[in-house]
Amino acid sequence: MNTGSTEPVEDVTDDVTEPVLTPLEQPADGVPDVVVDERRLVEAARALADGSGPLAIDAERASGYRYGQRAYLVQLRRKGSGTWLIDPIACPDLSPVAEAIANVEWVLHAATQDLPCLAEVGLRPTRLFDTELGARLVGLPRVGLAAVVEHYLGLSLAKEHSAVDWSTRPLPEPWLLYAALDVEVLVEVRDHVAADLEAQGKTGWAMEEFDALTRFTGPPPRVDPWRRTSGMHKVRNRRTAAIVRELWQERDAMAVERDVSPGRVLPDAALIEVALSAPATAEELPNGHPGRLARRNSRTWLGAVAKAKRIPDHDLPLLTLKADGPPPARSWADRDPVAAARLADARAAMAEFAHEHSVPVENVLSPDSLRRVLWTPPEPATEASLREALTALGARRWQCDIAVPIIEAAIAAHPKDDVRDDDATA
Repeated sequence: MNTGSTEPVEDVTDDVTEPVLTPLEQPADGVPDVVVDERRLVEAARALADGSGPLAIDAERASGYRYGQRAYLVQLRRKGSGTWLIDPIACPDLSPVAEAIANVEWVLHAATQDLPCLAEVGLRPTRLFDTELGARLVGLPRVGLAAVVEHYLGLSLAKEHSAVDWSTRPLPEPWLLYAALDVEVLVEVRDHVAADLEAQGKTGWAMEEFDALTRFTGPPPRVDPWRRTSGMHKVRNRRTAAIVRELWQERDAMAVERDVSPGRVLPDAALIEVALSAPATAEELPNGHPGRLARRNSRTWLGAVAKAKRIPDHDLPLLTLKADGPPPARSWADRDPVAAARLADARAAMAEFAHEHSVPVENVLSPDSLRRVLWTPPEPATEASLREALTALGARRWQCDIAVPIIEAAIAAHPKDDVRDDDATA
């Protein structure tokens, strides 16, 4: 529209500037010495017990270097007690610390990453606050620790040592600085996230989520973990699948014995190449990269291949396992049009709710839980039976409060009037 004005229009986009961040470079109290003996451990426990307020806690692992996910450094900080860096390898009995923080609220970022390895060293929370999960619930677009610290505090947090080998001894000073800074402002971030949760009316949601995390022990063990080998899509027959399984098991046993990551014994790409070539002699082992890496420990790999070749046909592993849940959603329209229509309605309603409340839809309800309940709804599908079904799948009360009416409406809108083939391959 022409306003008749001859004044130039200001381009306000030119005034948009990136916020100036202050680097978080040094802990307020400096980098503490690592606790490596019982005397200092008792001193740390006493200081933490005498502190006040929540406890910031973090752990560093050696993922990609060592076998498993054990903690190689534990960082703790509490108001009045300062920051403590504890070596759980040198001090395997952390019971003094566990007793000191038994009834204190823990503050972690992405708690599911650290809770299992902390439990291994005897540290288990009774109350916690997860700043990463809280950031998701308040709708932050980026929820990594550095991004959340930047958003709330205007500080930049270096992450260049996040993937180093924390089993290294002695730990280099720059790594210890990084580790100390990871808990330096965590409680302050917690307070900001808590304020946003309260302002958005989501405190109850968060408290239910945090309470559930106090009972988190890690993901359930996988069935046939060898099937997760990268490159399995290249395997076209059951005999080759058996070779992959035998190679994987030999590699895993060797990795446990050496306490190294399985990929450092033999990368997945090399394992798959050996399986596809099925060599009988060392000369037949692959020559190109990465397959030639199998020439180390060749007798072990050739033995695994030979063992797989001797397995009777009827004992060979299936190429794929039947899914224990519903089929992929893309196949629902053909297999069960009514269920597909229900899923479409429910997904749309869930997405609308998530958008209106600035929360990721997957945090409102697990997509897997939604599919399971809609593929096999309870009979009859009442408010009570749907709530019971979702609760059995791990949904929290607040999630049921939101999802049950949506699912109930989707089922009511699309009554069941045909029979599907439940025996088709998922």
